[in-house]
Amino acid sequence: MKKFLGALLCALVVMTGAERIEAQSLGSGSGSGIAFFRAAHLKRGINLSMWYAQDSDYSAKHLAEYTTADDFRLVKSLGFDHARLSINPEPLMAAGKPDALDTEAIARLDKTVADITATGLIVILDIHPDMPFMDALGKGDQSVANLITFWKTFASHYASTDPNKVYFEVLNEPHFDDVYRWAGIQASLIPTIRDIAPRHTIIATGAKWGGVEGLKLLEPVRDDNVIYSFHDYDPMTFTHQGATWAGESLKPLRKVPYPSTEENVSPLLGLESTEQGKKDLAWYGKQHWDAKKVDEEIATMADWGTKHHVPVWCGEFGVYRTYSDPAARDAWLHDMRVAFEAHHIGWSMWDYQGGFAIVTKADGKTTVDKGVAEALGLHGQ
Repeated sequence: MKKFLGALLCALVVMTGAERIEAQSLGSGSGSGIAFFRAAHLKRGINLSMWYAQDSDYSAKHLAEYTTADDFRLVKSLGFDHARLSINPEPLMAAGKPDALDTEAIARLDKTVADITATGLIVILDIHPDMPFMDALGKGDQSVANLITFWKTFASHYASTDPNKVYFEVLNEPHFDDVYRWAGIQASLIPTIRDIAPRHTIIATGAKWGGVEGLKLLEPVRDDNVIYSFHDYDPMTFTHQGATWAGESLKPLRKVPYPSTEENVSPLLGLESTEQGKKDLAWYGKQHWDAKKVDEEIATMADWGTKHHVPVWCGEFGVYRTYSDPAARDAWLHDMRVAFEAHHIGWSMWDYQGGFAIVTKADGKTTVDKGVAEALGLHGQ
């Protein structure tokens, strides 16, 4: 109880009267307090992926060249207000130990954080480990202890940053079917971070890969300065068509239509070689995914936040580009964005220049996908 009251007091001290007025004017949902104030500043974001995480190359050269200060300025000019930075914790650990940070690695990350915030963007430090690290969390207590130790080390390093510019995300997409195990781990991690960084906003999530269903099953922690994240790629038949990592039935899919009907999906059934694949594709058509259905799903997340008196934010959504029809992709992104706005939920699209990207790079030139930018209600370029 003392820890909870202390955290609540810190949150109230951080928020000035002017900030409370601004939070109300920003329309941050049905609540007040520091978490709602900070959530109101996460309206439109982009994921900076395949860089400090999801890669095999964490060399100084790759980290310096893959995404640069020019990219941050472009992100800001498009109308984004925040960037979610995926960070694999293991390359940051000195000698592979979670209680110390590698001097050179953390110095590079410090520069990146400084460069992002210098543009006026908020940065979310998203702890985004590789699969073996994540899988270990579901099996043994030592792996959990290592994550807690890492967060002590990491939070201590960034505790002196401006809490209005730097947010902490506990863990990307917890791969837990056991919702109680994940809830217990997260309930241990958040007070650990809070003791070290009393003024920083923490982003929490549910089990089941941090998706809609996982958040529905989560009970919020007793901390007034937490935003709750969900990822939404529904329906996967459309958003992950052709993806090689997300299930056998998705690999053969090409040009899947959106909105979906039984009639427009029927010609694609021949692409599927398995009965389960055919069933999944037929189900997508029968569900009639359209703007109304998208809105209904996003409404469930808004309702969950209202029920628990906490702010919610969508940390990831997007469409794999390689095999999707651009017009259909733009239509789904548009409908998602409109639904988020209607329910006062901020968002961060996946991703900047990866497989779901808003920009492409070739021959030293960066090109913005205008259809995606317009679908997201951005300025374009």
